[in-house]
Amino acid sequence: MKNTTPSTSLSPWIVLALIALFVLLTIAPLLWIENSEFPGADMLAEKAIQEIAPDAEPWFRPLWEPPGSETESLLFALQAAIGAGFIGYFFGRQQGRKEATAKSARPEAELV
Repeated sequence: MKNTTPSTSLSPWIVLALIALFVLLTIAPLLWIENSEFPGADMLAEKAIQEIAPDAEPWFRPLWEPPGSETESLLFALQAAIGAGFIGYFFGRQQGRKEATAKSARPEAELV
């Protein structure tokens, strides 16, 4: 029996156009917005607390301070990559289980 499911692959030109669009959307704001800083949520929260209660003291200190903002960014990117890996593994495993269940449910006559 011949498989007649339609192909879902994209043409190489569409893939290249999507990659170019992604790069443009990622880099364009950095080029257009001059003299800008992109502070993190921690820095914004610290500023807000200092405005509300200037004499407030932190409850605890970090065990380790990264040596620079580059190291902090690297650790954040590493954390995001590890999380994406776990999510990808989960979805891949679920898809594999689904395909294995579907394959085992088919009669032997259809497999030939």
